Amino acid sequence: MSPFAAAPLAALVTVLASYGIARLRGRWDTIDSVWGAGFAVIALVTAPFGAGSPTGWVVVALTAVWGVRLSVHLHTRNAGKPEDRRYREMAQRYGDRVGVLMFVRVYLVQGVVLWFVSLPVQAAVAAEPALPGAAVFAVLGGLVWLIGFVFEAVGDRQLRRFKADPANENAVLDTGLWRYTRHPNYFGDACVWWGLYLLACQSFVGAATVLSPVLMTWLHARGTGKPMLERGLAERRPAYADYVARTSGFLPLPPRR
Repeated sequence: MSPFAAAPLAALVTVLASYGIARLRGRWDTIDSVWGAGFAVIALVTAPFGAGSPTGWVVVALTAVWGVRLSVHLHTRNAGKPEDRRYREMAQRYGDRVGVLMFVRVYLVQGVVLWFVSLPVQAAVAAEPALPGAAVFAVLGGLVWLIGFVFEAVGDRQLRRFKADPANENAVLDTGLWRYTRHPNYFGDACVWWGLYLLACQSFVGAATVLSPVLMTWLHARGTGKPMLERGLAERRPAYADYVARTSGFLPLPPRR
């Protein structure tokens, strides 16, 4: 079996397991906690079927580190709190068909995204380096991944500490990384996948997977990430409009006066 054949099976098993756990817990936002771990599962499952190149193992390790950290963070953040309102609203709309529609429209869709976004990982595992200047792609990819990981992890930590202070209940975090971008975690996530893509670019097969980081970046900047989150924040926090006016929405930039 090739990594490209093993990956969709791993994604499907991850989605089915997540759905089963969600039904047992009575929380549809379980898929959020499993999201990062799903990429780690795909990387680890596909690794034994690859060419065994050093690049492939590095990409597997980096994917697993990023994915496990993200899942632990999201699970810890959501534990003991009400279910995410997005899922509550969907459950109300779906009514008696909530089980079927949640599986098809949320869990199955995320399984497809898991598979597609992880294509650079599959390519890195499957192929031996073939392109000229492979070392340049390796260094550049590792650097971009590291920048993304730091932005995501530090941004999450800063937000967690900010929310832990009751005095900040209706305030807006505008210090640290959040001074330069309204979403350092989303920006970091996108960089992680561009870094993994650059590492995969050491082969022709890997270079062809460019739409995977493009999709992940679009999801964060224009799709289900930033736009959906900001609609809720604008409604709940009056100071958020001023924060939006002076702070970059995605790329880290100096604050506007």
